[in-house]
Amino acid sequence: MKKLFQKVLSLALIATIIPACGNPAKMAEQAEKMSVQCNPQVLEVVAGKINAEVSVTFPADFFHPKAIVEVQPVIVYNGGEQLGEIIMLQGEDVTENYIIVAENGGTVTRNLVFDYVPGMENCQLELRMTVLHKGKRIPFNAAVKVADGANTTYMLVSTSGSLVYAPDAYQPVINEKMEAQILYLINSATVRSSQLKSEDVKAFKEFLAEIEKDERRAVVGTDIISYASPDGKEDQNAKLAERRSASALRAYERTLNKQAKLDVPVNSETIAEDWDGFQELVRNSNIEDKELILRVLQMYNDPMVREREIKNMSRVYTTLAKEILPQLRRARFIANIEFQNYSDGELLELVSSNIEQLDEEALLHTASLVKELDVKINIYNQAIAKFNSDRAKVNKAVALLFQDKNEEAAQVLANVADKDGYYYNTVGVVALRAGKYDVAAQEFAKSSLTEARYNLGVLDILNGKYAAAAKNLKGQGHHNEALAYILNGNLNEALAVANHACPKMSYLKAIVYARQGKVSEAKAELEAASKNEALAERAKNDIEFAKIR
Repeated sequence: MKKLFQKVLSLALIATIIPACGNPAKMAEQAEKMSVQCNPQVLEVVAGKINAEVSVTFPADFFHPKAIVEVQPVIVYNGGEQLGEIIMLQGEDVTENYIIVAENGGTVTRNLVFDYVPGMENCQLELRMTVLHKGKRIPFNAAVKVADGANTTYMLVSTSGSLVYAPDAYQPVINEKMEAQILYLINSATVRSSQLKSEDVKAFKEFLAEIEKDERRAVVGTDIISYASPDGKEDQNAKLAERRSASALRAYERTLNKQAKLDVPVNSETIAEDWDGFQELVRNSNIEDKELILRVLQMYNDPMVREREIKNMSRVYTTLAKEILPQLRRARFIANIEFQNYSDGELLELVSSNIEQLDEEALLHTASLVKELDVKINIYNQAIAKFNSDRAKVNKAVALLFQDKNEEAAQVLANVADKDGYYYNTVGVVALRAGKYDVAAQEFAKSSLTEARYNLGVLDILNGKYAAAAKNLKGQGHHNEALAYILNGNLNEALAVANHACPKMSYLKAIVYARQGKVSEAKAELEAASKNEALAERAKNDIEFAKIR
């Protein structure tokens, strides 16, 4: 009797120590003995996916050597559930090709991936486990909760795109010149009266006399440049150019400026040997050996060597002395003029009264002065119709995008021939708004504009490349930059950027304060953000605020 009692007691102890060995069904009743870990502890949506690394640890003597366990990961959320890929586990004596869990225990780790769908902002990840043994399915008593979630903060990114108008080249002041010249005889600095009666000198004098009547033009200075031809000794040519400068200045004051009496600065300059003028005249001449002469000028920099080599070509030099050199013994009179273009006010008036009078640059500039998008578009239409302006097409597309007319903008951009950085940034924004992120990235990469870099930062956020996003968005001052810092865990930098009042910035600041455990500050910012109905609704299920509700 005593032996029988000891035998029964031993069997009872064995059953207590290894409850699963005798009956695999017991595993379904002992789920609490397993331990589960998840990284991250709070599920997060990244680039439209929820990724979780889940580890399940089985204690010793838990997993029956002849059992199979089917593990079904499931995300349960408001509105439904999404099944993950089934994981199959088996005991050591099972001959299937599943993951083996030893009888003395072990840990199984797997990466789980789910597609995000709206509603998963308030969800939980659980494992539904079933024991398979001898054709029977024995579900665990309850699902094993793994983690809560999911954090969708990255979805606060604005995908409207950073836009910029192509610039105009309108000049409020246009620099002009009026020029005349007189010629001297060889080795002479005397101004001949015949030279002062030449047609271009007469035109110059008349221009100076009439300039005061032109309301838009004014002479702001005069340059007198005196030259010597490059034949002869350099030091003698320098002195000759100085004498010609003095005589030219006297001629200007006594004759050319006699009637106008312009009180403007006069700058005198001398060029002892006019090799540049010589080269230009030769290049534009019909001299038979001009290519040989030009090669000599390229080969030698020393003036004396140049002159010697050219004089050695005796037949050519005779032609040069007759046709070229006399034109270099001269003085030039250059009036520097400022033309006052239409003012901004005049341009705005002309748009209403006489838009046909404006050229392409004036139209583009006037459009930049206008705030109303429809008026801008009308001005761009004029530039397109009259000048087929590609910049006007790009800018019209930008204005349409500001009106959220994405398809119309795409149609306008399809007709742009001259594609530059402004075009590529704009067409990239069209693709971004259409959700064609790969196309958008390709277009932005072709532009060197700061705005294109910002837009690449938006794509970085959408693709889960948060470090790259912070780099590309740095300096933007937009809420996307603050968001990038939050996603990288740089909370203080995020607060530094979120320094102006608007609901989106307040919402981001609320996230920062919630993460820092500053409950009152977080609630105050949430209240400010709630002026935006969409943000107020989002906050109700945002897991960022789970600890401050």
